[in-house]
Amino acid sequence: MKKYLFLWIILLIGSWHVVAQANNDGALIRISTDETDLIYRQAPNGRLYQVYLGPKLMHQTDLEHFSPFAKGGSDGSAGQRGWEIYMTSGAEDFFEPALGITHADGNMSTILTYVSSEQKAIDSNATETIIRLKDNQYPLQVIMHYVAYKKENVIKTWTEISHQEKKPIRLNRYASSIIYFERPSYYLTEFNGDWAKEMNMTTQQLQYGKKILDTKLGTRAAMHVYPFFELGFGQPAEEHRGEVVLGTIGWTGNFRFTFEVDNVGNLRVISGINPYASHYELKAGETFTTPEFIFTRSDEGKGDASRSFHQWARNYQLYDGKGDRLTLLNNWENTYFNFDQDKLSTLMVEAKSLGVNLFLLDDGWFGNEFPRNDDHAGLGDWQVMKSKLPDGIPFLVKEAKKAGVKFGIWIEPEMVNPKSNLAQKHPDWIIRLPNRETYYYRNQLVLDLTNPEVQDFVFDVVDNLLTENPEIAFFKWDCNSPITNIYSPYLKDKQEQLYVDYVRGLYKVLDRIRAKYPAVPMMLCSGGGARCDYGALKYFTEFWASDNTDPVERLFIQWGFSQFFPSKAICAHVTSWNKNTSVKFRVDVAMMCKMGFDIGLKDLNADELTFCQEAVANYHRLKPIILNGDFYRLVSPYDTEHMAVMHVGDNQKKAILYAYDIHPRYAESTYPVLLQGLDPAKMYKVEEINLMPDTESGAAINGQTYSGDYLMKVGVRVFSARQTTSHIFEITAVN
Repeated sequence: MKKYLFLWIILLIGSWHVVAQANNDGALIRISTDETDLIYRQAPNGRLYQVYLGPKLMHQTDLEHFSPFAKGGSDGSAGQRGWEIYMTSGAEDFFEPALGITHADGNMSTILTYVSSEQKAIDSNATETIIRLKDNQYPLQVIMHYVAYKKENVIKTWTEISHQEKKPIRLNRYASSIIYFERPSYYLTEFNGDWAKEMNMTTQQLQYGKKILDTKLGTRAAMHVYPFFELGFGQPAEEHRGEVVLGTIGWTGNFRFTFEVDNVGNLRVISGINPYASHYELKAGETFTTPEFIFTRSDEGKGDASRSFHQWARNYQLYDGKGDRLTLLNNWENTYFNFDQDKLSTLMVEAKSLGVNLFLLDDGWFGNEFPRNDDHAGLGDWQVMKSKLPDGIPFLVKEAKKAGVKFGIWIEPEMVNPKSNLAQKHPDWIIRLPNRETYYYRNQLVLDLTNPEVQDFVFDVVDNLLTENPEIAFFKWDCNSPITNIYSPYLKDKQEQLYVDYVRGLYKVLDRIRAKYPAVPMMLCSGGGARCDYGALKYFTEFWASDNTDPVERLFIQWGFSQFFPSKAICAHVTSWNKNTSVKFRVDVAMMCKMGFDIGLKDLNADELTFCQEAVANYHRLKPIILNGDFYRLVSPYDTEHMAVMHVGDNQKKAILYAYDIHPRYAESTYPVLLQGLDPAKMYKVEEINLMPDTESGAAINGQTYSGDYLMKVGVRVFSARQTTSHIFEITAVN
């Protein structure tokens, strides 16, 4: 204890000089991208306040005009309430705090004063700002981190909390970030859904009081509410115009966004882990690190803001964000649980004939005493089922290689069925209440990843497969159940830390996997699109957006996910869902994202098979633009019975236009679609691709040449009155 006291005295002595200097200077901190400024200023009371968040200012000298009290307090006075960099509880602010602490002596108040700040370059494009705060009455330190990505116009922020009190402190609130706005009105677009109806978009005006978006599901955290939001100022967020902010939290667990409009019309947005049932005990010398809150703003609508997110994700956050993606054939809707190795070998040959890169073996390949022939048994017993696969995974890897494709495999290593050897051998590894009837979601339970032994087990699922079969080229990592029966045998008397420590345990496993197997692509799946956050996507190359592959439904789902994710991160498969639609329509919908197939080729006629093969070839030829190009949403399915989007290559020499007729009304008027992102000075030839064999394009624009200026100002007619039809146009610069 004397050692800690000595260290704290040294810290105080060192910080007094910095604080005194900051008080004299009125410390001003500027966090900038090429388009946005976030500015903090220290007040005479020693505390740090947000004084500006908006378009980047031209003149450094103008920053001196900012005062932390210019906006007045949140009660309308010229006082000192509101707008603090990290608002705390127990002091004079009347509204939602970002940080709430019960100190070792029971005091629930915290006041943070400015200590120091520094900025350092991460690379030529990104700069990290580190701001240190402390409580003058307690040995408590808060460090705020901000990384500004200049070209991408994205700011990422997180917080570190530590102390040297005599006993542990209790964290009741521990947000990642709090940001403020002062506008006449605010409109929130949120994202909600459920299994097979992911990422629905709804918009409402924020009025006085709080609007909370949160989840309490633990693992499958985004099943009902998704960790994204869009704010429009003065009007609902529009696609091509207006001031907007897009934000998300990088956390694969319970999250909370709080939007609070106060009594004078100011808005505070607090983002972070949901503190529900998650009060956290922090010991002296330990550091609590929050997830990353990531946001961008634009004065040109949410389309521009989305492209900022896409570019940032490819450059910095998405695993292998600049790399290629594999096309694949999955066996699931071909076979479900009913397969053997001969049937799989045949499908591998089909994969090769289709032209895709990889064959993916889905659920049902494991379990012997409790064979995985349905979803009631086998989870946790990751041994090859001998009755189905007598020659094991090595045989399948060889068969895939012989067929000329790579081999991938499905796993769900965080879960366990009660009917399994694992459940019988290690009941203490399972999250389950000791004194109540067990509730089963999809006939399974969640393993306790707060336990280091369980973390080792989950890591070994991947490690054992790759040790035996180093040529496995892909994993689909599923997670079908939220945390139910919420009790950790490992945590014992610290149950409120379960939700937080579970996600941290998962990240520890994924860190080990990526350290040992950095080159293996992995798809993130969770009963569809219930895991889709940028915390997990540091480890995964892509995610499964929905089990609903009806192409009409997928247009809405993919439109929603495109608000925040680049096309290369969103998996879209061609399946037999909605057989009332043509194979062409289903393929054309999947082609706007990371395309794959989950369909039996034997169910296709000769023309359909030829079409699919030619579409795969087109996809591979155009992948650099589809996966890495700028994405423009042109016509929304929420507004019309049509949808149009496009990809534009980074040199504006090539673009792809996708047009979909969903359910047009009789004699409906359609209008030209105005393209975006082209060079107005270039001339472009428009050619329709993905045509059925022996079919010519009926589009009037096919084969025509237009200037980029014409295509963006006058537009082209690409919609029809036909039900569920589609057109894809390749647009190529000819000068």
